[in-house]
Formats: sequence, structure tokens, C-alpha cells
Amino acid sequence: MIKVIVCGARGRMGQQIVFEVRGDTTMKLIGAIESPYHPELGKKLIEGVTVSSNLEEVVREEAVIIEFTNPPATLEHLKVAKRKKVPMVIGTTGFQAAELNQIREASSSIPILLSPNMSIGINLLFKLVQITAKTLGKEFDKEVIEAHHRRKKDAPSGTAKRIAQILAQTEGKKLDQVGVFGRQGITGKRRKEEIGIHAVRGGSIVGDHTVLFAGEGERLEITHRAESRKIFARGAILSAKFIAQKKAGLYDLQDVLGIK
Repeated sequence: MIKVIVCGARGRMGQQIVFEVRGDTTMKLIGAIESPYHPELGKKLIEGVTVSSNLEEVVREEAVIIEFTNPPATLEHLKVAKRKKVPMVIGTTGFQAAELNQIREASSSIPILLSPNMSIGINLLFKLVQITAKTLGKEFDKEVIEAHHRRKKDAPSGTAKRIAQILAQTEGKKLDQVGVFGRQGITGKRRKEEIGIHAVRGGSIVGDHTVLFAGEGERLEITHRAESRKIFARGAILSAKFIAQKKAGLYDLQDVLGIK
């Protein structure tokens, strides 16, 4: 039986993960963490589990933490996980480079699965993008377009940035060298090595990502559309089962799917 603590348990994703954990006979919910100011703090979710802001009090060495909060909260929870030697699944997005380095450093002590998108389909898209970029080469211009609901706070999405990183790495570049985040005004002729990343926000869009390969006389588009948050919750559950059996290291969902 895998014991699970969900951080961000009363958010949209957290609630779905709690639902999935409770419906899985191989898992048991033992903790639900929220911010100290959350209105549902102290609320009883199930027998023995109330919404708490103190991960230190809830965590057990045999547990797995599933994290869907924000970067500052995630990094605080990471310190607890490291001290307690507890595996961690991180679905939080919006990390800066220095924050990602903290996660990488912690992974030398505990198993961490970090993914900007917990969808199985998106992680397959990552692989398809890598294969397509290698096949088409530098003669095709590459652009990434993402769309999310109006409440999403970070832009572009972590998924879009990951796609752009894959495109850049395929050509031996770093994203900060070739990435162009939106365009405005007289930008001049498009540089051949540019990778455009564009964000759309509106309504209740769960998450759309399109990778455009535009060549002379033809173009190829690879698109993934998320229609329900259930897909991310299920990916998080799959990841928790995977990471519970692993040694210290940094993993992602492609490791889980065996397509790396």
C-alpha cells in the first residue's frame, strides 16, 4: 500500500488527485496540505485526514508526496522531503533556473519525478517532437503555441517551455539563445534559428499545445488537447507508483512510460 500526501490538495488539480488516490486500492491518502491561509484549513476530508498547512507533522518515511502548488511552496516542501527521505512527484510549474537547480541537487538524496505536464499524451508528444525535429532539420521553422484558461498565472506554460527546450537541444542550442517569446512591432526578418513560443489565455481551456514545423511549400503540426484534468491526475498517480520503487535520482514521465 502506497501512502500518499497531496500538497495543494484543495486546488483544482489537488482535488482531482485526492479523488483518484481514494479510488485506487493500492494507495492510501494520509495527508492533505494547503497554504496557512486557505479557507478550508482544518476541514476533514476522510477519516484520519484533515487539511493541514504543516507537511512536517504529516509526512511519514514510507509515504510519497505529490506536489501541485507554486514554486516557493514546492521548494519549502522539498526541504522537508529531503530531511525525511521521502520520494516526491512534482507537477508544479513556473520554476526559474536557480529553483530547478535546487530540485536537481535534492534528487541526489531522494527520488524525484519532475514533469511540467503529467499527461501521458503530452509526454509522448515530447518524444515525437524530438524525432520530428531531428528528421526535418534546420530547414523547417519551429513555433510553439499554447492555450490555457484565464486563471493560469504563469506564461508561457511549463509544457511549452519544455517543448521549446527539446527543439533547441535537438539543434545543439540553449533556449535562451534562440527562444523568442511572442512578437510585437517591427521585428525584422525571422532568424532561421528562432524558436517562437506564444501563449493564449481565455475561458476554461484546460490546455492545448501545438508544435508547428513550417517549411517551404509544406508544414507539419503536432497538437495535443487536454479535455479534462483527470489526465494529469492519472499521470501523477502513475508517477507516484513509479517513484515509490526508485532510488535517489531525477526522473520524468518518459521514464515511467519507457520512451526516453
